[in-house]
Amino acid sequence: MSDAAPAQPPPAGPPAGPPDRAAVVRQGLSVAVATGLYGVSFGALSVTSGLSVLQTCLLSLLLFSGGSQFALVGVLGGGGTGGAALAASSLLGVRNALYGLQLSPTMRPRGWRRVVVPQLTIDESTAVAVAQPVPALRRLGFWVTGLGVYAGWNLTTLLGALAGDALGDPQRFGLDAAAAASFAALLWPRVRGREPVAVAVVAVLLTTVLVPVVPPGLPVVAAALAGSVLAWSWRARPPGPSVPPDGNAPGGDAPGGSAA
Repeated sequence: MSDAAPAQPPPAGPPAGPPDRAAVVRQGLSVAVATGLYGVSFGALSVTSGLSVLQTCLLSLLLFSGGSQFALVGVLGGGGTGGAALAASSLLGVRNALYGLQLSPTMRPRGWRRVVVPQLTIDESTAVAVAQPVPALRRLGFWVTGLGVYAGWNLTTLLGALAGDALGDPQRFGLDAAAAASFAALLWPRVRGREPVAVAVVAVLLTTVLVPVVPPGLPVVAAALAGSVLAWSWRARPPGPSVPPDGNAPGGDAPGGSAA
């Protein structure tokens, strides 16, 4: 960050009192517990998809992004190549960079925090942080949620990996299809409004068409690229002409009237 043009922090607002801080801590911990428990599913799915217990735990420790992790093991479990799995996982991880831009004015990381803050910048920590009214509570919500999810996710990943390793063949229990189902469950709450519904429909149709004719893993990458292009073009559309509240056209004359 340049010293000549430092990012301006958000307004300080009223000081946060103990009741406010306690409420944020409760909110962050509740989100952390609920999200952390989901790591059991990832651990089991990862091992039954072919990864070892150590590889599974390293994914949670280093990658630490639920959507990207499920995408990676889903592609590998479906017989896709490592390159396809990496591409699908990376595309889904782009959103974390956008979260970082949103949180940077509040967190303003320095020193060791430059490493820790990006690692903890996930859906849940960002959601709890931006929901708070003042910067001090945003930082508290970020740290409580991020650290709580990280600890819980990695612990339950280990438990799930050990359980999945003991289960053996995933097809005996239908776990070979569970990765896709889990990933769909992650996405479903975000499918609201015309734009996400349109992106989801295009991705589903494209994947359905490509699955029988291309190698495993590539339909996911193609659908992600198509969805990204559609979302970008949707947001890039120029807004329609605005009409002032009095009903006059932008030129200044009332409809049907004559110019002076």
